[in-house]
Amino acid sequence: MYGPSRPPCDRGVVQAAPPPSATEAALSPGRKRLVLGASVLGSSLAFIDSSVVGVALPQIQRDLAAGAAGAQWIVNAYLLVLGAFVLIGGAAGDRFGRRRVFLVGIGIFAAASAACGLAPSSGLLIAARALQGFGAALLTPASLALLGAAFPENERGRAFGAWAGFASLTSALGPPLGGWLTDAISWRAVFLINLPVAAVAVLLTLRFVPESRDPEAGRLDLLGAGLAAGGLGALTWGLTAAPDRGFGDPVVLAALAGGVLLFAGFLLAQARERQPMMPLSLYRSRAFSATNLLTLLLYFALGGALFFLPYDLIRSSGYSATQAGAALLPFSAVMGVFSPLAGRLGDRIGPRLQLTVGPIVAGAGLFLIGLVEPGAPYLTRLLPALLVMAVGVTTAVAPLTATVMGAVEPRHAGLASGVNNAVARVAGLLAVAVLGIVLSVSFTRAVAVRGGDPAKARAELSAVMAGQAQGASGSMDEFHAAIRTVMFVAGGCAAAGGMVAFVALAGVRRPQRAA
Repeated sequence: MYGPSRPPCDRGVVQAAPPPSATEAALSPGRKRLVLGASVLGSSLAFIDSSVVGVALPQIQRDLAAGAAGAQWIVNAYLLVLGAFVLIGGAAGDRFGRRRVFLVGIGIFAAASAACGLAPSSGLLIAARALQGFGAALLTPASLALLGAAFPENERGRAFGAWAGFASLTSALGPPLGGWLTDAISWRAVFLINLPVAAVAVLLTLRFVPESRDPEAGRLDLLGAGLAAGGLGALTWGLTAAPDRGFGDPVVLAALAGGVLLFAGFLLAQARERQPMMPLSLYRSRAFSATNLLTLLLYFALGGALFFLPYDLIRSSGYSATQAGAALLPFSAVMGVFSPLAGRLGDRIGPRLQLTVGPIVAGAGLFLIGLVEPGAPYLTRLLPALLVMAVGVTTAVAPLTATVMGAVEPRHAGLASGVNNAVARVAGLLAVAVLGIVLSVSFTRAVAVRGGDPAKARAELSAVMAGQAQGASGSMDEFHAAIRTVMFVAGGCAAAGGMVAFVALAGVRRPQRAA
């Protein structure tokens, strides 16, 4: 994920599910630990992959001769499929068996990882990344559902806490690990390293994890998932292609219009579906709607910023991939250390203050990152800006899930949490596409100011991002200036999320969760 680590399915989904049978809950302590190990290993595939690819992307783009749009799709193909199908993945586990769906998800993810590592072209890599996203949409909800079935209610909190701790750790290790693998071996190792992890997870699951399912689970909303994926895909393609083709291009206009129509069809289908993947009735709650809008704005800002920042560090400041990954480590470290404290604070003072101040502070951090000049000392310039952003994000993210779940009836708590997590994935998807337009427009204008040919600016931008214009100081200066604009826009979006919380969450004192 191109933003703070956040599981596509969290404990709320499991707590809202039917209780496990007595047989499933009576596992020995040793076997329950092995179930936890299998769950952690399987889910770590998705968590590491979400954070490891960013620092390897500049080298991938260079080796596969991918343009700027191709680089965006290497990320967006994964996020698009994950965001569209993660709710279906959770429902599939309830209906067909959580262990079975978990194993299928790992198998798909591992096969796709091998295809990514062996991909001879950017097109095949993008296709494999989409398949990875589908595998992640199956395995991540199932990984927590397995814990809900294996642990009795009085032990689930500890199991979920251990799972979340390992999730944060693996996500934090992603950027430095990806950078080191890229520099020491190859960017292909970033994907191939998933294979032994997947093999161990499969062996543990087959040997020690019992099957469980919900006998009352309804049918899957495949129509809704298909319309959501089609709408997201068409809109993302149109936004990504617009800088090259122009917004007036008939193909771009058709893609954007098609995306809007598919989304309209999705909303209509959700209104008519007896068991929709995203019940529209949830949005009658002002707190639910506002918190999801805040999630969209905050994760849009972070997803876009953390996609483009490694490019700036590597291309403008001359960082190696390893150095760029290590530079981002404090961000994840702050979140891992202070998230529990922020969560307890939210329980005491209510969500409104944190959800207002946190995004505004995160936005200030993004503004400060935009002010860092190429080659500036890391410890005195970039690190303080990253820490400000991390403190703001940590302050805001901790109460998000509880607020969303408290805004709806207890029976819808798990579904509300799942919808909120899907919104976070979609936000990252849209960020890469929309902020990519901001980058392209800013770069083109800068080229025109220095007397260059705007018609050739897009190719020049792709060359800079692929590392083929290191000697062109003018291009590098313009690239950094465009990145600065991206950071400023991202910071403004984050701050806007804080204002949404301030206005819409008045009177919400504490998460309204069922005991």
